Amino acid sequence: MDEEKPIILTAQGSFSAGGKTLKAEGTYDPSHALDPAGQTKHVDHAYVFYQAPKDARPNALVFLHGAGQSGAAWETTPDGREGFQTIFLRKGYKVFLMDQPGRGRAASVLTSASVKPKPDEALWFDIFRFGHYPERFPGVQIPEGEEAADQLWRRVTPDTRTFDAELVSDTLSAAIDRAGPSVIVTHSQGAGAGWRAAMKNDNVRGIIALEPGVGFLFPDDDVPDPLISTSPFGALKAEGVDPRDFHKLTEIPILMIFGDNIPDDMTRWGGEDNWRVRRMEAENMAEEINRQGGDARVIRLPDVGIHGNTQFLFEDLNNLESADLMEDWMIEKELERYENQVASSSLTYCQISDIVGISNRTNIML
Repeated sequence: MDEEKPIILTAQGSFSAGGKTLKAEGTYDPSHALDPAGQTKHVDHAYVFYQAPKDARPNALVFLHGAGQSGAAWETTPDGREGFQTIFLRKGYKVFLMDQPGRGRAASVLTSASVKPKPDEALWFDIFRFGHYPERFPGVQIPEGEEAADQLWRRVTPDTRTFDAELVSDTLSAAIDRAGPSVIVTHSQGAGAGWRAAMKNDNVRGIIALEPGVGFLFPDDDVPDPLISTSPFGALKAEGVDPRDFHKLTEIPILMIFGDNIPDDMTRWGGEDNWRVRRMEAENMAEEINRQGGDARVIRLPDVGIHGNTQFLFEDLNNLESADLMEDWMIEKELERYENQVASSSLTYCQISDIVGISNRTNIML
């Protein structure tokens, strides 16, 4: 992949997806404009930024971040390399980066949460499997150095509302309505919302879940027992859904990817054990999907020769290897094929200019 070659874009923009409108009772009085009576407030929507390269592949990639993150997670890596946003543009995919409700550029919410600074980066150093704080694991792939660390921790994004997987899945589904046929790419906390969105939206062609962390789904008459762990977050509990909804996950290919330094047996190190039970539950969920005739696969990166990956495999030094693995899977599942015409989408025509590689104003449709 030639990272020096300019990327020609045919579209770039942003929009809000989903959400609610709150209206106060009463009648608006302009002489008492600070009184909310009769006024409205738009809340609980997602923010979505999109780009489309020239000769884009038919299926878009819709990226949903994990806990404590925003759509910025997919952009530039902490040490300044290209992130998945640019890597997959170079591979010919339309990319849609979403900030979930209550996060980043979608901070306007119906129910607010307090935002208080709490020193906790040693905890997350271990949870993200960078090592045992402050020592890094040998060969770990997260960028090293003070500047990279500073950039990584400063992109942590607080919640302005309590996480609600159902709400996030509604806004993700609304974003996919705009994007058209799509492959959802989730990270960690975003996994549950991704699976729920796929149960709601026929435009979802596949799911790639990068280290899914919560929201593992099973038919509600067959939910497994909680998995006991030394994780600081305690036991991992799966969630039940209507068996008819769960069966929808058997109709699309699903890939789940886990990185390195995850033990097979329980350990006193809570950071690693946190991911032991999550990988175990991912394998249990994939087994149930496949038992019902679906196509779900869990990949352990060390098993395919990719080593040292943290919870942020899209920011790790070897992120190109993970991106290639994802693309190979999409090729195998025929999710990347070019077509003569752009796949149908409800995105309206827009005009853009001054985008890298384009000097003239262009009318386009995603």
